[in-house]
Amino acid sequence: MALLVQLLTLAVALSVGPTGTLGGPAKSPYQLVLQHSRLRGRQHGPNVCAVQKVIGTNKKYFTNCKQWYQRKICGKSTVISYECCPGYEKVPGEKGCPAALPLSNLYETMGVVGSTTTQLYTDRTEKLRPEMEGPGSFTIFAPSNEAWASLPAEVLDSLVSNVNIELLNALRYHMVDRRVLTDELKHGMALTSMYQNSNIQIHHYPNGIVTVNCARLLKADHHATNGVVHLIDKVISTVTNNIQQIIEMEDTFETLRAAVAASGLNTVLEGDGQFTLLAPTNEAFEKIPAETLNRILGDPEALRDLLNNHILKSAMCAEAIVSGMSMETLEGTTLEVGCSGDMLTINGKAVISNKDILATNGVIHFIDELLIPDSAKTLLELAAESDVSTAIDLVRQAGLSTHLSGKEQLTFLAPLNSVFKDGVPHIDAQMKTLLLNHMVKEQLASKYLYSGQTLETLGGKKLRVFVYRNSLCIENSCIAAHDKRGRYGTLFTMDRMLTPPMGTVMDVLKGDNRFSMLVAAIQSAGLMETLNREGVYTVFAPTNEAFQAMPPEELNKLLANAKELTNILKYHIGDEILVSGGIGALVRLKSLQGDKLEVSSKNNVVSVNKEPVAETDIMATNGVVYAINTVLQPPANRPQERGDEPADSALEIFKQASAYSRAAQRSVVLAPVYQRLLERMAKNKH
Repeated sequence: MALLVQLLTLAVALSVGPTGTLGGPAKSPYQLVLQHSRLRGRQHGPNVCAVQKVIGTNKKYFTNCKQWYQRKICGKSTVISYECCPGYEKVPGEKGCPAALPLSNLYETMGVVGSTTTQLYTDRTEKLRPEMEGPGSFTIFAPSNEAWASLPAEVLDSLVSNVNIELLNALRYHMVDRRVLTDELKHGMALTSMYQNSNIQIHHYPNGIVTVNCARLLKADHHATNGVVHLIDKVISTVTNNIQQIIEMEDTFETLRAAVAASGLNTVLEGDGQFTLLAPTNEAFEKIPAETLNRILGDPEALRDLLNNHILKSAMCAEAIVSGMSMETLEGTTLEVGCSGDMLTINGKAVISNKDILATNGVIHFIDELLIPDSAKTLLELAAESDVSTAIDLVRQAGLSTHLSGKEQLTFLAPLNSVFKDGVPHIDAQMKTLLLNHMVKEQLASKYLYSGQTLETLGGKKLRVFVYRNSLCIENSCIAAHDKRGRYGTLFTMDRMLTPPMGTVMDVLKGDNRFSMLVAAIQSAGLMETLNREGVYTVFAPTNEAFQAMPPEELNKLLANAKELTNILKYHIGDEILVSGGIGALVRLKSLQGDKLEVSSKNNVVSVNKEPVAETDIMATNGVVYAINTVLQPPANRPQERGDEPADSALEIFKQASAYSRAAQRSVVLAPVYQRLLERMAKNKH
């Protein structure tokens, strides 16, 4: 029986399709959303769908999981209503929508789904109604009654004034001469209409929304005896011009036309594909400072990056945007495209002034603000948008801003504003040199940095790169945010001011009066040569105060025993460079003495062996120095903690174990004693 259950389970698993339906094809995004709406409505009876209606409007949406919990569409609150799912109707006295709609021809089905105005205009033509009622297989994207009512009066007048040509052609453009269901409506496809074989553009988005020439599909897949009816929210019209042709015709794109021509992107905008052009108007260009605009327009590479940043890789109709979504541009950047009520937003700003201008190769939205990518900006422009304004002010005061606004290939290591919360340093020759040492002579990307790499600065210093598990540091300063890569330079946002090394560890110690006793001890122990030569050391340097805190007899005894002094001093020296930004919660650092130091950081306080550090990150050419006010003791020198048992000699423990072994086998009382002796043997072995 168990084997049979296993075989049945395996058979079911193998027959489940990609979306979890037994043996069926993968469902389209629209079908998945409809399925979710049906699940949410099932408590109200069979074939009931939950529908979200935007408060204060007639807009309704089948709901997906995210929208169901957020209860918002484009930032506006929604209410949930329960309606018959497409293709079903209520039966008096019964729960839900148990009955399938009776099949009738296309003409009658349009009336059932809420497109009676389309029926009315169909009647005005001489040829179309008999076609819709007769034999064949057709698809009609039928505009809702509200869609017809929202048409501009002059457009509607031109249609009804010539019903057997203009109106007939307009209605035929909404039709396809075969049955097309939503599972066949693929993103980016074109259907051939019954008006002069003109294309109808279909977009089927991941959120389940389907658009037809940017009109949203409201109710889909209503079957008829001679085809299928899809209800849409707009009257659609033929599309004949590509994106480039529309740009050339619009007066408001005069500057954009010139920019496209200069960049050579016209071949992209008139070619095949499905793009979204966020088209900056003349007004958008006028908002940019003349100096910046002229620089970009005169730089072919920056100009191309600028324009590519306005072209999305796929067509995005406004009706498909019900919440924020990330869209990739031809530049490779990501824009957050969203909505607020009826307004579209880009990166949270309502900058779109006209939307859904359809082209044969995509869609155009007019924007009144230029979207300048980082790759077209100078370092000064990048910094203006980051939390490093204090560092930029210092650069300007020092007369160094030309380095950040010109064509030099460099990387600026810019400290965060919070670094200067206790005061801004005065500009003098020393400070000017320090700022130059924050400018590296090449344009870097942090993802290519490696531990041990050296970087040359404009100030003439060599800076070292340290890579830790959770941080990437240059000398004592660690990168605090993602790179901003500009036209010629890169901005690294740093968590503190750099302190370039000024000498070896011994030079640092000798130059600081706090360490005079330590320097003497190092000389006595013969470690000066070690700390003067090339290497990678982390030195926890006891101050004079630390030595003076020791009992006099203990200090004298230590200084008189060269071997013990050397042992303790080596315990204060780690065998790698560990700056404070690389510590994280806890790091066990091996010392030159052999035992490990426990270095931790909590609430911006660094501790070693649980003793707080007085000063961190005193950089040296061969290491880093931490000032401490305690002389650290290796584990063997520390007082025995309560509960620890001294390790006996192996021979003594063995003799005791032998005496107990036979007795333990016969005695329940002695067995635990024997076990403890074995544990002590193991401890002594280690």
